[in-house]
Amino acid sequence: MADSVLVLKRGSSRSTWLRARKARSQLILGHRPSPDVAADLTTSCSAILSIPPVRPAGPGRALVLLPLGQSFIFSGICRVTCLYGQVEVLGFNISQGQPAQDVYSTYTHTRLTVTAVHYSVSEKSKKEMKREARTLLKSHLNRDDRRWLMKNFSPLCSVMMLEHLKTSTVNFITSHPGLSYVFVQEVPPFQINLEYFTLRSVGIRREKKKTGLRLTESAFSVMEELVSVSCEEVDGCPVILVCGSQDVGKSTFIRYLMNQLLNSIPCIDYLECDLGQTEFTPPGCVSLLNITEPVLGPPFTHQRTPQKMVYYGKTSCKDNFENYIEIIKYVFSSYKREAPLIVNTMGWVADKGLLLLVDLIRLLSPSHVVQFSSSRSKYMPNLTPDYVDDMDGLYTKSKSKVRNRGFHLAEFAEHLEFADEEKESPLVFPGYKLMSVKSEFVSRKTERNRESHNKILRDLAVLGYLGQLQPPVPKPLCPLHGLTPYQVPFNAVALRVTHADVAPTHILYAVNASWVGLCKILDDVRGYAHGPILLAQTPICDCLGFGICRGVDMEKRLYHILTPVPPEQLRLVNCLLVGAISIPQCVLKSQRGLEGTIPYVTTDYNFKLPGASEKIGAREIKETQREKVHPKPKLYRNTH
Repeated sequence: MADSVLVLKRGSSRSTWLRARKARSQLILGHRPSPDVAADLTTSCSAILSIPPVRPAGPGRALVLLPLGQSFIFSGICRVTCLYGQVEVLGFNISQGQPAQDVYSTYTHTRLTVTAVHYSVSEKSKKEMKREARTLLKSHLNRDDRRWLMKNFSPLCSVMMLEHLKTSTVNFITSHPGLSYVFVQEVPPFQINLEYFTLRSVGIRREKKKTGLRLTESAFSVMEELVSVSCEEVDGCPVILVCGSQDVGKSTFIRYLMNQLLNSIPCIDYLECDLGQTEFTPPGCVSLLNITEPVLGPPFTHQRTPQKMVYYGKTSCKDNFENYIEIIKYVFSSYKREAPLIVNTMGWVADKGLLLLVDLIRLLSPSHVVQFSSSRSKYMPNLTPDYVDDMDGLYTKSKSKVRNRGFHLAEFAEHLEFADEEKESPLVFPGYKLMSVKSEFVSRKTERNRESHNKILRDLAVLGYLGQLQPPVPKPLCPLHGLTPYQVPFNAVALRVTHADVAPTHILYAVNASWVGLCKILDDVRGYAHGPILLAQTPICDCLGFGICRGVDMEKRLYHILTPVPPEQLRLVNCLLVGAISIPQCVLKSQRGLEGTIPYVTTDYNFKLPGASEKIGAREIKETQREKVHPKPKLYRNTH
């Protein structure tokens, strides 16, 4: 029996990532230096500088001098360059000589913190260090600024330059009425002084300590172990699945973890399974990405092109669990096991949501499961390997344990890449390590405002994606109605509405002025004389990007599509999928330069028509609120 059991090992890879982690002699985590060293250095530094001084360094520029361990909490956006020493932002270390990083500390999320962290100091005298620092700073600063820095200089300090930042995406978002508050809020400061005006010229303002990011000791401990495992494991790449209820800090933890990993290894893979709050794509997608750059802002500031993406079309999978699972299988099959994989899951962990999570654990076979808990969230059982082994999922049954605490999953064999002789043997996935994080994350969301808050974040993600249509700074913004769309013949692409049954005679009404997924299906749609070509079922296919169908020309039988997808990728598109993700209303109502009647906007609307009052693009939370949470153990006590 033992000989017939195949133990699935994570495919070993000798990629550049593997060579880099082997070459690394030791792991240095930026968030906390050695306790003894930190105590001595912080004490000596505090005697020199009690607060980080800020000095203007020209129009839109500011110098900040930070003692070791001291933090600078701010709101707004800026470009950060470390001129001397080393600073940390959201877990990512920026050292002298490294490229500048664009940092986005928005009012929709927790304020970001820049912290001076420990760095190696060679055995030199203070005079030699000052001479070295003066040489490094000579190419960046004028004489007066260098004199000011040398006067306050200490080998334990870090010097950073903050510069005014403008991007086409930010300009596009803030061009819509009411959205400038996302980056800048004109709230009277506690005190007005030179520092206030200096930072204001950069586009930021200092914030109080209580508004900054605070991670618990358990979060840091889990993160430290995961970074160590990712850098030292030689048998394969760790697969890290993060789960927990809504608004407990999962996304913030993942951003911090990705940045910490990028301090040590060149790339990370990321699997997005949360349809409602996606990190790198517009909402309603399951995607796989390779991350090589730090994540220093909220999702709408770093929309990226995935390696693999499927457009599900809704922000919830409650109407079609099976299709959701099949899509994850399809996307996960592209994971090459050449870098650590971080898996983000939905915050729905009650009733069927918990059973679906059990299915995902069996399907993805993580090496580590990070489970978040909070005194403010609903009870969730500890997802130990024993619990998952004995628990039936929605589509998988509990299996008796076999050797090495594994899971017998023959039903998933056909979706993984094995030789034919290996497929005949039963699969055994090695058990994972459960890592618990006690969250004290403070969210502004409540049961009353959660839906509207999430809708705003989803709209911002769509706007961030559409911002790619804008010309680079310093060219002026161009309103969307002023951009030239692509003309797509009816018979060149197939159509499908994913979230509702639409009569063929009404299909073009559904497509017009809609958010569409630009997809590639295996079927050949050529050969049809007229069109439109309608699909009977929603395909599971690659989504290459998104666009707006800004018009339908019935005479010439053309769709007019506005999209940032490059032409070489558009040539592969042969299917348009329309889902429940809606275009933000500000795009339709608040475009600059519109005169007369605004297209697609009317006050003459009959809400009594079937489907007219549905909240397109909104999460379906009413049913969730009626669901019973997972049964609590008899001795469970609510700690609220």
